[in-house]
Amino acid sequence: MNVRRSAAVVAVLTVTAGLGTGLGLGLGLAPVALADGTASEASTAPSASPSQAIPTGLYGSNDPTYDGVWRQSLTLLALDAVGEKPGAGAVEWLVGQQCASGAFPAYRADATAECDSTTAVDTNSTAAAIQALAAVGGRDAEAGRAVRWLKDEQNEDGGWGYTAGGPSDANSTSVVIGALAAVGDTPGKQKKDGNSPYDALGSLALPCDGDRAAKDGGAFAYQPDKKGGLAANADATAAAVLGSLGKGFVVGAGSGEEKGGASFDACASGDAPEDLAHNGAVHLAGALTADGYLTSSLAGAEDQPDHGNTADAVVALAAAGDVDATEKPLAWLAKNHGVWAAKAGPAAYAQLVFAAHASGGDPRDFGGADLVAQLQETGPAGEVDDYSSVPVDDTAAGDEADGSGDGLAAGVWWVLGLGLVVVTAVVGFGLVRGARKRPQA
Repeated sequence: MNVRRSAAVVAVLTVTAGLGTGLGLGLGLAPVALADGTASEASTAPSASPSQAIPTGLYGSNDPTYDGVWRQSLTLLALDAVGEKPGAGAVEWLVGQQCASGAFPAYRADATAECDSTTAVDTNSTAAAIQALAAVGGRDAEAGRAVRWLKDEQNEDGGWGYTAGGPSDANSTSVVIGALAAVGDTPGKQKKDGNSPYDALGSLALPCDGDRAAKDGGAFAYQPDKKGGLAANADATAAAVLGSLGKGFVVGAGSGEEKGGASFDACASGDAPEDLAHNGAVHLAGALTADGYLTSSLAGAEDQPDHGNTADAVVALAAAGDVDATEKPLAWLAKNHGVWAAKAGPAAYAQLVFAAHASGGDPRDFGGADLVAQLQETGPAGEVDDYSSVPVDDTAAGDEADGSGDGLAAGVWWVLGLGLVVVTAVVGFGLVRGARKRPQA
């Protein structure tokens, strides 16, 4: 989902207290979940210094510190969706990132070393990796260990936070639902204290009353604010629509069905997961009506088009059955994605492939661009028949990281810079607290 959901930004922003209240991010200062099951303050998070070389087998040429597993997983899913095999070593690189516990971190530079108390694992990287491993096949053991870790870390409300034990959020819960579905589990049966993941998502849904003109009706919040209030969040809504439908990142063309002939001009009256998904789609369709794209903004700055959240919204709308509402945003993306995708890298191309695929379009002819070829160009060359046997070489030299934000999921690239500024301020004033959240724009 958009992650939906960028693991790249999360590690920076988890040390940011109170930044996201006005943006609907619900940020807080966090102890990071570690591979040995302990917690550490944000100062133990991976260093933000860029890697000197990109490991062999990894897609993208920028620093993978915060998004290596995320962008690799989305890439493998996108290639599988269009019937392509990954480049040499790509699957082995992803498998090599897994800790003995089953969890995945955003990235670890030395995959030959055991995970320890400084290895910051997270639910989003783990759930994305599960979906990718399930797609490529032949990795049941690794996927199974990762699923067991996620199940062990489920919160009492039925959901998941970005780090183990952190407050549940719509994005993390949704990507875990996609992982459970990918391995054939029934997400609704995965309960903690009687609560399922769908219960957690339902608690984050804003009431939907009337038609799609209602500003926030039907949307999902990322997390409740400190007073328990819910603020509409487009990224969380796109993720939660997929999660409520029990779907992962990849949605097949024509898979969406209108519940009982419900109109996408009005809300559904029920509170079942599919009703909430329908209402989330109503909200997204309304938000896209004017310009055909979603926007993101910083306080005091003009709204900016958000390519990635727009692509995620297209997938969510198609999954919910409102294919008509995907036409305008798809046309906008086809015309305007070039510079953004080239800068953001493989995760961005993967999101666009998901959008084109879900709507029944051709990812190889997207506004005249071949998204599949462009995605393949970001990674290891050459296809192999048995990629499960390719050895891992994490020490091989590659292109130097340029720090330009490769793989940042849509809608959050601008948050990274802001997060770094705030981190500096937080460290300077000693505002470290003990709460954990995963931010999303």
